[in-house]
Amino acid sequence: MAAGELDRLATGLLEGLGKEYWGFVPRLAGATVEQLGATRAVGWSLGSIHRYDRTLRALGPLRTQLICMSISLHNGCRYNAYGHAYAAELIYFRKRGRLLPIDPKALSEWVDLHPNELRDRLCDMLQHADLHVEVIWIDRTLALATGEQEAVDQDEARIAHLVRMFSVLDAVAIAGKIEPDEAHDPINKDTALKARHAAMRSTMA
Repeated sequence: MAAGELDRLATGLLEGLGKEYWGFVPRLAGATVEQLGATRAVGWSLGSIHRYDRTLRALGPLRTQLICMSISLHNGCRYNAYGHAYAAELIYFRKRGRLLPIDPKALSEWVDLHPNELRDRLCDMLQHADLHVEVIWIDRTLALATGEQEAVDQDEARIAHLVRMFSVLDAVAIAGKIEPDEAHDPINKDTALKARHAAMRSTMA
C-alpha cells in the first residue's frame, strides 16, 4: 500500500473515532498522522484511548476534563485546553445549572502563564465554582506535570499517564497550529444541552 493511501486510511480511522466519541471530526486527527506517521499514530491513539477511558471511569468526567485542561495549559496548547475546558463547563453546567467563573475561550488563553500563576488562577476559579476538592487534584496534576513530584498512588499514576499522553497531543497541536474546535467529550453530542449553555453564556458576554 502506498504511503499516501495509508495516511488517508489512518486519518479516516482517527476522524471516525473522534466522530463516534465526540460527535464531530477533530481537527487534530490529520495532524497526528502527518507528524507521527500512519502506523504509529493509529497504534498510539488506540492504546491511549483505552487507558484514557479507564481513567475517565475511575476519576469521573469533570475531574478528568479539568486535569486534561490543566495539563494542556501547562504545555502551552490552546487547542486541547479549549476542548477540555469547554467539556468541563458543559459537564459542570449539566450538573449544577450554572457556568464556570471563566469561560472556556478565556481559559484557553492562559497558555503563557508561569506555572505558579497558572496554579493560583486555576485554584481560584475552582474555589469560586464551589469545586474545592478539585483544587487538590489540580495541584497534584501540575506538580506531576512540572516534575515537582512523582506518582505515589494509582490515581497519580493515572494523572502521570495523562501528562505523557498530552505531551504528544499538545506537541502535535502546537506544531500544526491547530485552532480550537468543540468539546472533547461525549457530552459534546448533547445538542440541546449545548444550546442551553450557549444561551446562558451569551447573557454573560
